[in-house]
Amino acid sequence: MISPDQHPIGSGFGPASTAMDVIQGIDLAGQTAIVTGGYSGIGVETVRALASAGAQVIVPARDRDKAARNLAGIAGVEIEAMDLADPASIAAFAGRINASGRPLSILINSAGIMAAPEARDAQGRESQFAINHLGHFRLVLGLWPALTAAGHARVVCVSSRGVHIAGVDFDDIDFRTRPYDKWLAYGQAKTANALFAIGLDRRGRKEGIRAFSLHPGQIITDLSRHLSQQEVDSFEMWEADGSLRNDPANGIKNVQQGAATSVWCATSPALEGLGGVYCEDCDVAVVGDDPSTRKGVAPWAADSELAERLWQVSEQMTGLRLG
Repeated sequence: MISPDQHPIGSGFGPASTAMDVIQGIDLAGQTAIVTGGYSGIGVETVRALASAGAQVIVPARDRDKAARNLAGIAGVEIEAMDLADPASIAAFAGRINASGRPLSILINSAGIMAAPEARDAQGRESQFAINHLGHFRLVLGLWPALTAAGHARVVCVSSRGVHIAGVDFDDIDFRTRPYDKWLAYGQAKTANALFAIGLDRRGRKEGIRAFSLHPGQIITDLSRHLSQQEVDSFEMWEADGSLRNDPANGIKNVQQGAATSVWCATSPALEGLGGVYCEDCDVAVVGDDPSTRKGVAPWAADSELAERLWQVSEQMTGLRLG
């Protein structure tokens, strides 16, 4: 079943809007935010926008030196150690945040990997599903005390148009019987991000926690590090003179535009009373896929029944449950 709220609401913003555009007039003074992946690509711009509105932003980082370099000059930022591939590291980070007593108003799950070679985590799980989805599942459940303490919190899951590549194959999530395909694995993980937001929103709304997922746009960042030059070139991201294209109407964005929908989902008053929806271009997305516009969310990434199935599987895989 797809939510009747899964349709555009006329936000007043659009494909070319930037993170700084959507944060204008928003006051986050006294609020704490966490941005995973906040020291690379669109994550940096997400952190910059939230901090500019007065939030204290915590950036968990596997590479703290790189984080310090990339976030230098942005006031109101803390860097903490965490590795999304390591359950113990996630638990330790969440424990430190909860022990600090600070309510957590915003959690943006922006970190991830794309089209990576076949690999497995210590539990034997396929790496893209393990890092992009299970790592964030562990993180959200670990931070639940801090999120509920805020009384009014938002969790934002950065998905992508990769949802159109594949749904979640519940019979073979870890590619045990089917041949590994890096793009199918990526699509599955991104669909899981969207479904996670639906399941999370259903469980969190009574605690004042609402969740959203989104497609940021097509942007060249460190996320493409596993791709060949031929694969990168196939995205048609370059002008004839070798410069990066900027064509937001057709989904090709710069990092400032790519961060906008994350920031909008995390802060916009227009989303009050809504949750569990997939967004793009700083608005709620339509259901479907129009090849002429490259807009919309795949039906299997917006289905509440599939979201419940994923939640149960995620509990089994991690051994974690709310409460």
